[in-house]
Amino acid sequence: MPIIQAFLLEGRSEEKKAAFIAAVTDAAVTSLGAPIESIRVIISEMPATDYGIAGKSFKQKQADAAAEKS
Repeated sequence: MPIIQAFLLEGRSEEKKAAFIAAVTDAAVTSLGAPIESIRVIISEMPATDYGIAGKSFKQKQADAAAEKS
């Protein structure tokens, strides 16, 4: 039974997450030959303040990028 866990930054719509689950499931069926009924997809959402890149939270990186564009 494939169990696939994806960590995503929060804020995506239910429709986007449903499309992601469908696409990941299809990929597992195609690449692993697993029966679709056996595939589990878990989405763990996290706030932008709880994910860091190069020593800064993603939220701060976004703010820095926006300030550079101004």
